[in-house]
Order: sequence, then structure tokens, then C-alpha cells
Amino acid sequence: MDILERLGDGIWDPWLLAGFLLVGLWCSVGTGFFQIFGLRRWLGTAAGALLRPGKRSGCGGLTQLQALSTALASTIGTGSIAGVATAIFYGGPGAVFWMWVSAFLGMMTGCVEKILAVRYRRRSREGGWEGGPMEYMTQGLGLRPLALVFAFFCVVASIGGGDMVQANSIAAALEHAFGWDRLTVGVMVALLTGGVILGGIGRIGRVSERLVPAMALLFLAGGSAVILCHAAALPQALSAIFAGAFTPKAAAGGGLGYSMAAAMRYGVARGVFTNEAGLGSSAMAHAAADVDHPGEEGMWGMFEVFVATGLVCTVTALAILTSGVYDPDTALRALEAGRVEDAMVGASLSAAAFSTVLGKWGGPFVAVCLLLFAFSSLLGWSYYGERSLSFLTGTRRWTGLYRLCFLLFVVVGSVSEVGAVWQAADICNGMMALPNLAALLLLSPEAFRLLAAWTQVSGRKRGRGTSPAA
Repeated sequence: MDILERLGDGIWDPWLLAGFLLVGLWCSVGTGFFQIFGLRRWLGTAAGALLRPGKRSGCGGLTQLQALSTALASTIGTGSIAGVATAIFYGGPGAVFWMWVSAFLGMMTGCVEKILAVRYRRRSREGGWEGGPMEYMTQGLGLRPLALVFAFFCVVASIGGGDMVQANSIAAALEHAFGWDRLTVGVMVALLTGGVILGGIGRIGRVSERLVPAMALLFLAGGSAVILCHAAALPQALSAIFAGAFTPKAAAGGGLGYSMAAAMRYGVARGVFTNEAGLGSSAMAHAAADVDHPGEEGMWGMFEVFVATGLVCTVTALAILTSGVYDPDTALRALEAGRVEDAMVGASLSAAAFSTVLGKWGGPFVAVCLLLFAFSSLLGWSYYGERSLSFLTGTRRWTGLYRLCFLLFVVVGSVSEVGAVWQAADICNGMMALPNLAALLLLSPEAFRLLAAWTQVSGRKRGRGTSPAA
């Protein structure tokens, strides 16, 4: 466990976290900070399309909403509830600011990533589209060995972080809220998951299209209610966020305080884990979208980061900070003494915040949201692992065995202690991100050109009175 923790820290802190920020900054500068100056364009393309009847895919691919929902299925996971609470506890309120920074820069990383995924995708045997980092590393850079490294660690991460950890979160939440047996929960979740993933990416997309918007709206509604009921504390919470982001030592009893480094570490890490921009995984879902121009899919990549981190994680953070359930002095004293109780951190802290408004229903509400978030992550990551294994082996003959193993580890994860699995998943995610960030840097000029070309074309359509997303 200690070896895995040291290895994970050596990969992520500070090198890889800095890498995510620098690549995001490079993509932002290269596109003229499109996330700001192209706000109407990307928000109108994605959000506007959600308000119109979506065209159905006519060639075996996914609609753009299905691709977005499949990507969000993996990104909006337990980290959106438990992870944000953990970041605040260990990094202080300032961690929220750095989470926002990573999301702001990550919007353009995600944009470039999705543009390249569509640019270098290929037709699948079923007639749809498939692609992702493996394809743009192979076709765009001619570096198949790099693509194989990415695919290998993605397969391992899908079983560990995308499978066992999520299943464990579901079982723990339902056991705590309703007293349900973990093994029974694991078997039921495996059966439900199997019923979806056996239908391939098409069924995953259709289920995600219905599940993800519903679960996101449910959580956002509950979180917004908590924030509104504690609206008087909102200015103080925002002040704590900005002060904690830059003040080396936040005021606290006994001379204790959060460091700026801790705020950056936990904030950036949480942003990365909740939107996956630069990790490369969600690019596989977007590559399957039935879209005419790569630049258009880049808009959906930006919208994905905005929803996952900008909305969902922000609501979690503000609900915790405005409700008064988090006390920095108490947290710092527990950290110094090395006695951090489960009720102080993670999903328990989020549940306590919701309970201030929902009463005895606060815990079950968070448990149900956690169940939906984690289940959707199982769906998304099963596809990522399946695609990576097919690329790694050059054949689909192992797909059935992979799905069987994936479902088996759902059951195993539900009854296991997964602390070591979390550490292994962090390492695998880091090993996925390293080659992907390098590929994004090398191929970014092409993505910039594709974005500029699509912007010009969509601008002419807008001038003729047609939708830029048409």
C-alpha cells in the first residue's frame, strides 16, 4: 500500500498535475482562449442542440447527446460527491478555486482531445465509428508503441478504478443508508450492468442518454436547494475559496493552516478526475458520435467539462461550504493528529450538508445519487476497457471474456477493501495521461486549424440564418 501510494504521488504530484495545467494553458493560448471568446459558439452548439429534437444516427454511430452522455457517465462518478468533499477536507476551501482553474483550462484540452478523436477515427465492423487516443497516436503520430502503452493501462484502470472502486462505492452507500447486504448489492449491480454492456456501445449510449441527464438534474436540484437555503452564507463561502487559494496559511486555531500547495494539489487533482480532460478516456465515446466535422465535436468536449466540474462539482462544494458542516479548525486538528474519521470526509460530509435541508432524507438522497453516478461510471468505463483491449490484442475475440471479468470484479469490488485499488487506479490513470498529453501537444496545431475551419464554416451558416450545429 505504501509503495503504491509513493509511486502514485511520484507520478502525479507535482509533475503530472502541472502537465495538465500547462497543456490546458497551451491549448487555451493556441485557440485564443476560445472558452471565453467563443462562449456563445460552444454553449450554443451544445446546449442549443439539447433543446432541439436531436437527429438520430443513421450509420450505426451515436448521436452527439448519446456520445456526451456516455462520456459524462464515466466522468460524473463518485468523485463528484465524495471526491470534492475529500478535496475540501484535505486541501481547504481554496481547493475549489484550483478545481475551477483546472476546469477552465481543461475545457480547451477536452476540446482538442475530442477534435483529434473524430479526426482520426475509423469505421467499426458494425458500421459505426470508433477511435480515441490509440488512433490519433497511431495515425496522427505514427507511434503505435505509445498507443499500446495507453491501451494497456486503460484496460487495467477500467477494471480497478472504473469497476471495483465504483462497485464498492455503490455497495457501501446502500449498506450505510438502507442496511443492504454488500454481496447481494454486488450481484444485482453486476446483472444490471451486464444487461447494458452486452448490447455494446449502442445500448450503452441509449441508456446513458436517459440516465445521465436525469441523475445530473436530480443532484443539481437537491444541491441547489441546499445552497439556496443557506444563501446568507454564500458570500463567506466564496471569500474562503478565493482567500484559501492564495493565502499560504489560512487562519485557524492553534497556528494550523492549509498550505497553498495543498489547495492546488487537491483542487487540480479533483478537477482532472471529474472531467477527465487530458486523460484520454472520454475521447473514445466522442469518437463514436455521428458528426460531420471534428470541430463541432470539440464544442461538446468543452460542454462536458463545464457540466462535470463547472456545475456538478461546484454545487457539491458550495453545499458543503454554505451548510456549515465543514469546520476548517476541526479538520486541521484531525489531520495533525492523524485521526480522520469517516464521518468527517468523503460522501459522509456531503450527506451531512444535504441533511441540513433534507433532514433524515439527506443521507438516502446522497446514497441514491452516489448509486446512479457510480453505476453510470461502470457503463462508460466498460466501453473504454473493451475498446482498449481490442486495440491491444488486434482482435475482438477477447471481448466476451473481458465483459465476464468486468462483471465478476463488480461483485468482488462490492465486498472488498479497495484502498490499494484506488492507489493502483491513480497510477494507471497517470500512465494513461502521460502519453496522451504528449500526443495532444504534438497534434495540437492540427486541432487548432480544424477548430478555426469549423468556426468559419459555422459562422457563415449562422450568417445565413441556420444553426451552427446543423
